Amino acid sequence: MALIIEKLFGFVMVLTRISAFFMVLPVFGWQSIPVRIKVAMTVLLAVFFSMITPISVDAGQISSAEAVLLIANEATYGLALGLVAALIFAVVKFSGGIIEREMGLTMAEILDPLTGESEQILCILLEMIFIMLILSVNGHHLFLLIISRSYESFPAGSIPTIPVLTEGIIVAGSTMLIYGLKLALPILAAFILLMVILAVLARMVPEMNILFVSLPLRVGLGLLMMAIFMPFIGSFVGEFANLMGKLLPL
Repeated sequence: MALIIEKLFGFVMVLTRISAFFMVLPVFGWQSIPVRIKVAMTVLLAVFFSMITPISVDAGQISSAEAVLLIANEATYGLALGLVAALIFAVVKFSGGIIEREMGLTMAEILDPLTGESEQILCILLEMIFIMLILSVNGHHLFLLIISRSYESFPAGSIPTIPVLTEGIIVAGSTMLIYGLKLALPILAAFILLMVILAVLARMVPEMNILFVSLPLRVGLGLLMMAIFMPFIGSFVGEFANLMGKLLPL
């Protein structure tokens, strides 16, 4: 009986960490995926990892309060891992928001079928392209590797180091801003050049309506630069895996 309780408690701890991780993780946490598939996938992964993951506590010698605390620790660690992965994943979407703002399309929003929220058109397009590139190179296996490595660093039942988790989230947030600006930097330079040209035209031809002329030019330049921008998204796929390995608190 004690062995059954220990195995069941270990399964619950593993299930808690995996559920918290996938709850905030992109792709798997979207509303477009049916709840039944999410639950089935989470339970199957929990069964697998509970069979190969050592448990560092004895379920028969802990109180109910300690059991709740251990489960809360697992949820905290899973949420921290998922949040770091989500911040790194949002780099392409963040850069798309910068580009769309320069194009003057910030008011153009549609319903994102993946998340069920209103999002900017260009951000959704870049995110879908990035997702297809990630899945085409089996990037979803990276998420399973993250879970496996997390149990090597913090076995089920161990207390996660809060400063390490906090530092990982802060560094991931700053990395998202830096890499998002890096990806959008060539397009920002093109728009700065366009603004300089329009300023010169405004001085040379005062009767020209610069506001009327600039809008189609900004949209056209943005679409042209986006076509040039696509290979950079493909190169970021490999950088994404490196960032996940460096920034995750493992």
